Parts: sequence; C-alpha cells; structure tokens
Amino acid sequence: MSDRHTRPLRIAMVGTRGVPAAYSGFETAVEEIGQRLVAQGHTITVYCRIGKVEKLKTFLGMKLVYLPAVKSKTMETLSHTALSVLHMLFTPKHDVAFVFNAANSPLVPVIRARGTAVAVHVDGLEWKRDKWSNTGKRYYRIAEELAVRHADALIADAAGIADYYDHEFGIDTELLSYGSKVIREPASDRLAELGLETGKYHLVVARFEPENHVDVIVDGYTKSEAELPLIVVGSAPYSAAYTERIAAVAASDDRIRMLGGVWDQEQLNQLYANALTYSHGHSVGGTNPSLLRAMGAGAAVLAWDVVFNREVLGDDGKFFATSDDLAGLIVGAEHDAEGARQSGEGLRDRAEEYYDWDAVSAGYEELARRLSTGYSTHGVSRGKRNPVPWEVPTGYRTKTAPARHAEAPLGEAQ
Repeated sequence: MSDRHTRPLRIAMVGTRGVPAAYSGFETAVEEIGQRLVAQGHTITVYCRIGKVEKLKTFLGMKLVYLPAVKSKTMETLSHTALSVLHMLFTPKHDVAFVFNAANSPLVPVIRARGTAVAVHVDGLEWKRDKWSNTGKRYYRIAEELAVRHADALIADAAGIADYYDHEFGIDTELLSYGSKVIREPASDRLAELGLETGKYHLVVARFEPENHVDVIVDGYTKSEAELPLIVVGSAPYSAAYTERIAAVAASDDRIRMLGGVWDQEQLNQLYANALTYSHGHSVGGTNPSLLRAMGAGAAVLAWDVVFNREVLGDDGKFFATSDDLAGLIVGAEHDAEGARQSGEGLRDRAEEYYDWDAVSAGYEELARRLSTGYSTHGVSRGKRNPVPWEVPTGYRTKTAPARHAEAPLGEAQ
C-alpha cells in the first residue's frame, strides 16, 4: 500500500462551537471523532468560539484555535466559520477539512482553493425550521445547493437525509451517523439534588424550538392523568416567545417542573437513565444525539412520528403525532412500568449494536483518506433541484439502522 494511503493526515474541523462538547450534537461528534483520529496518528485542529470555555491549547490531543463570532442568531455560525477559513489560509495547509452545517457552504470554495479537500456535514432540513425567517429559509435552500456544487463530499447522519439529497439533487452522500454512550449500570445519587427518584418521573430534553415540539409534549402531558411529574430540561437563546408559551403551560400544571439547561453532564446522564419515559419531539434534524443519548441510557422513548426517529428506534420505540397520542403513551407507561423498562433495555441494546463511536470514527478516517488521495463528487451534480417537492415521510418503520461508515472503494479493509 502506498504512503499516501497510510500517512498521517492534517485535518481541520470547522463550523461548530468547538470542544469540550457542552451544547450540540456537532460538538459531541467533533470531540468523539477528533480524539479517535488523534489516536490513529492524525493531526486534528478544531476551531472553537471565544467565550465557550477557558482557552486551552489542546484537548484530548486535538489542537484548538479560538476565534470570535458575531452574537446573532443569523450570523454567529457563518461569521465564526469565515474567520476560521481566513485563519486556515495563513497556516500550514490541511489535507482535509470537515465543515459542519450546510450554512457554511458558501465558504467551501475558499478552502478548496487552498488545495484542501472538503466534506460538508449537511445536518438536517434547516429550511423547515420555523425559527428562521423566510429569508433565512431561502438562504438554507441556497446553501444546500452550494454544498452540492462545491464540496468534495457530503455527509448525512441519517438515511432520510441521504434520501433527501438523492431526491433533490441526484447526488450520493456518505452515511455517517453518530455514536451513543451506553450506560449499563446507571448511578442515581445526583437525583436527590433535584428531589427525584428512579423511575418516578417523565423527561424531555430539548432546545425550545417549534420543530422540537416541546409545546406539544407539555400540552400532551397536561391532558394526561399521569401521576408522576414531567421534568423539562432545555432553553432557547433566540426563541423567547416560544419559551414563554411553554412556561405558561407548565405554570398551569404543578406536575411539570422546568429545570432550564442542565450543563452538569453526570447529572444529565442520570436524568436520562432513571426516567420512566423520555419524550422526543425532534422532527427535522436527522439522527438526533439527544435521542441516542436516551437510548444509550436505557430510557423508554416516546418519539415524534417521523422517518428519522423511526429509523433510529426501530421496533422498540413508541410514536406520537398529536398531544392526545402522547397523553395515552405517558399513562400507558405508568400502568406498565415493567414494559417501559424492557423497551428501554431494547433501545440500549440497539444503541450499542448500531451507534458506536469507534465505527463512526473509522468511517470519517476512511473518507478523509479517500479525499486526500483525490476522491471528489465535485461537479457530479450542479445543484439543480428536482422540481418535485420532497416531504418528510411519516409512518415509516425500519428494523435496520443506518450504515455507520462509508464503503471503501480503494480496496482497503474497513
């Protein structure tokens, strides 16, 4: 095998808040994948936003670069990525850049002009999120097209997202999902700080955004005759009106407790692992890390009925499309706590089998090697959309989890 297929690579990870991970699935992916690529001998540079944590030169072997960002819902991500790309132009060339979020795709040609191959992790269907104005939604649609036109590869974290890009643009994506931390013997000592007991509460953890349906979840709970409390974890820095609406419903029902953000990861793990149920309302984001976290912790999951969630949960999840649906599922879990426990165990087994960070990282490494040796889909599709609209399917069930890493066309073993 030639040296170009085995030599260590210089890889940049751009477009997230950075590491240590504390906010989003992208951050967690960067942390988990980056440290494993370092262990394989690669040089990993992660671009971080100033103000996230105290400045560290390295973290888990990854080199960190801190740069500012405009504190604005519409400009924070793009402004930070623009400065990151500028920094890349005046430092030793990277072999590959993994750019997270299709919103950053206008900057891909600048990176490629330096001779760095680029893969864009396109995330979910951002243009379907109500938090964006019409202008913002149009921008995301254009950004998708630019990613298709200019990137050397696209990464999708769910089969549904891969299907979308195939339908819209006729282009293949690399199907690389997320991993899940599996907790077999969860602790519960931190629950006492919150006045909670194992198996004696329902849980929802989400940013307060319309597409995450936290309002539907709290409304469904209020309609139920549940005896156990609903614990709501989350907030939203740019969605004050939506947050206030959720808070108003919660205030009308003394069974609901709003905890806000829980940044203590040990305590958050215990909340997931000891809940009777975890309600998951995310609908447009592909494979969701919060969902995988709940699965790995062994929680019984009640999920919004959409293709992405059915893809991840298979036959072990339960699904709702209305607040009335959810009310019935919550009460049903209280009446059959043993059934809920068995459902959670099945989901934990599924997470361990299909969502493994080592396998995911191997997929990223294999893709990086292909890109570094000239692989590219650049020019395969010019970004012209299919005139027939694509809709997020519901009522779809699969027992097969998405592929964890890409196929290796170079004749190399996985």
